Amino acid sequence: MSNIESKEGNEEENLKEKKRKRRPTRKTQGQIIQESLGLNPTDIQEIEKKLFIARFLDFFSEDTLEFIFKDRSISQNMERMMTYMKALEVRREEEKLLMQSFESKNIPGALQGIKDRTEEIARSKGVKGSVNKRLKRLTLYITLPMFALLTVFTIFPVFADLYFIFFPIICVICVLPQFIRGRIYKQWYQFKEENKDSIYSENRDDIMILKSFTGELLDNIRARLIELAVPLQLITFPLFSRDYENLNLINQRSVQGLMQYFYTFAYPEGMEPIQIPENLQRYQQPIAPRRKEEKLEKNFVVLTEMRGKDGVITYFVPTLKDMLADKINNILNECRFTKAPEDFLDIIPSYSKDLTIYCLCGEVAEITNIQICNWKEKFKFYLFEAKQCDCGDNIFVLSLMDESTDIPEELKDIFLS
Repeated sequence: MSNIESKEGNEEENLKEKKRKRRPTRKTQGQIIQESLGLNPTDIQEIEKKLFIARFLDFFSEDTLEFIFKDRSISQNMERMMTYMKALEVRREEEKLLMQSFESKNIPGALQGIKDRTEEIARSKGVKGSVNKRLKRLTLYITLPMFALLTVFTIFPVFADLYFIFFPIICVICVLPQFIRGRIYKQWYQFKEENKDSIYSENRDDIMILKSFTGELLDNIRARLIELAVPLQLITFPLFSRDYENLNLINQRSVQGLMQYFYTFAYPEGMEPIQIPENLQRYQQPIAPRRKEEKLEKNFVVLTEMRGKDGVITYFVPTLKDMLADKINNILNECRFTKAPEDFLDIIPSYSKDLTIYCLCGEVAEITNIQICNWKEKFKFYLFEAKQCDCGDNIFVLSLMDESTDIPEELKDIFLS
């Protein structure tokens, strides 16, 4: 019997092996681009490493408060940066010059100095630690009583008749963390907004050093890409600043009150763009892989049939406008953004009771950021940004601020049903 089973098992394995051999090997987009342009794998890796360093230094310069009291995160990023820079030192002459600039500007020292001074300012104003750690502690303090109650009701049958008391308590405990998170995040973003100028003033010299090196690094990447005859329009990457030269801005979006800009490298003046091979026409995307949150947004919901006045919304019908995503992205690029002074529940008082916005997966969207968009100084509207859902999607919501607002003709297909 065992011989028969063994024989059948071998035949099954042989069949699977034949199928694997017949199945064509799938190549990633990066591999296709690399092979089409005749690049070495190390060329792609070098570009990715340099872009990581540039993006890290840029983000740190623009939003230093996001890095305070996060020693482990800073240490990991700095260690990764140092590893990449040391690898560049032994390569081409341009990389040796870049490493010399890195050392002469003392980039690690500038980073540490900015972090230390910013943490000192935060402590002097009552911030003692990471917001994320504070949220975890509060969530633990709230959920532990719930488990304790559940244990009591489960172990002791005498409490079974009191289940009608237990369920309202569960509802309160489930809603409370969300309410507390909203208040803490609101306070944190308000703190960042109120102190960003003083943080910049205190760290101006070191921030200029970081930005100067970031500009050198981006110019180095561009020169290397041109040397490799890589079409610059294939490389797209996000930064949080518009302080660098030789870049083309292609899109932008608001991320938790901070503007994020998407760029490609600009060709030197007088240089004709490098032609993209025909088999790569559909790959006009970055060689370096982009995380999901860095994609241009597609999940736009508009609050149609809106009822409300003076910035307070009393009724709406959430309508997915994903088919107009490109147009909405273009409209947002033409807007000037200001942070809304009101809290979300002041704008939609009945949210999660009578009025709810859902993610595409069906979960209730948790709004964490509200911007007022001023389109060409002609028309204002709300842009609500929801916290990333557990399913991985980001939802962005547009709404009128007053039902009596005259909608420009070119925007009616967005804001009307």
